Amino acid sequence: MPHTLSNTLNLVARLLMVALFLPAGIAKLTGFDGTVGYIASVGLPLPAAGAALAAAVEILGSLALLAGFGTRIAAIALAVFTLVASFFFHAYWAMPADQAFMQQLLFFKNIAVVGGLLAIAANGAGAWSVDARRG
Repeated sequence: MPHTLSNTLNLVARLLMVALFLPAGIAKLTGFDGTVGYIASVGLPLPAAGAALAAAVEILGSLALLAGFGTRIAAIALAVFTLVASFFFHAYWAMPADQAFMQQLLFFKNIAVVGGLLAIAANGAGAWSVDARRG
């Protein structure tokens, strides 16, 4: 693959992940009480701490991907976060049949996102990044 195309695809992959995670992280902050309530509704302990952690991971991870700074670590952190959140918040196997289909779609969408994040972690940010400039 030509180097320029590879760098373009790396940048686009990072930007698409930012488009998913940054608005979600900001929404968690602006609707913090709702986020805390949602986390509490699935029975997780310390919902306020969980909401703050989730917002921080999504916002800081997104900003790192956007700049291409600490890209591999950010991608892995977002992948782990997404995988864990999927099991708690999209547990389609434990839902009534009328709700299971949508949750199953969301669960497997998240699994695909984890795959994309792992590919970013494996390949790095590409030449158009802070990581590349730092060597």
